[in-house]
Amino acid sequence: MKPFLTLLRIELRLSLRNLNMTIFAVLLPLAVLTVLGLLSGSLPAADGAAYTVLERSFGALCCISICAGGLMGLPLVVSDYRERKILKRFQVTPVSPAKLLFAELAVYALYCAASMLTLFPAAVFFGGLRFPGSLPRFLGSWLLTMVSTLSVGLLVGGLAKNAKTASTIACCLYFPMLIFSGATLPLELMPLPLQKIVCVFPLAQGIRLMQAAFLGIPLDRPWLPVSVMGAVTLVCSGVSVACFKWE
Repeated sequence: MKPFLTLLRIELRLSLRNLNMTIFAVLLPLAVLTVLGLLSGSLPAADGAAYTVLERSFGALCCISICAGGLMGLPLVVSDYRERKILKRFQVTPVSPAKLLFAELAVYALYCAASMLTLFPAAVFFGGLRFPGSLPRFLGSWLLTMVSTLSVGLLVGGLAKNAKTASTIACCLYFPMLIFSGATLPLELMPLPLQKIVCVFPLAQGIRLMQAAFLGIPLDRPWLPVSVMGAVTLVCSGVSVACFKWE
């Protein structure tokens, strides 16, 4: 456990020096929250709705940091280490692929947690946010969404030959998920065929689950998002560790 914590502390310190994730995973969601709050945050989400636009969108705001960390930050760091031969040096140490990958996952999980812990008080004090739903359900939904999305980043980072390849794959995943999963554009505004297509995104399923938990409303077939995200987590994590490339 001590080598893992040492590795985690070093990777977190290196990441904080870079500032990219601080900007895109922590400050960007706060900026979106500010704009949303100023424009329509206190308005009802629909005619006769008991919750506001901000309350309906809180889960999606949390997913902006999850998307940034899991689909951009994590895979690019691991693939950059591979290209610069840093992973080759790790290969002759007791650090296993699983230990290295999950230390990186923990770093970006901390960014996601920091984002949510800053978003919630900011939304309460400046946007009048209420929490009508279940906190345990919401936290469980958030955790499952975060782990499943980060596992996709583990897969890309574990297999990409270099940073350029990882960046291309990450962009092909990041922007469609960010735009079409419901993190920025509500799913209800999309055509029905497109809604059915984006349901394969773990982030889209996670936002549905988080939204229902936050608002305290029933969700049709709640086993579906749990099954999708659970399967993505198991498959991506298993393949990323089993097929990990040191160089």
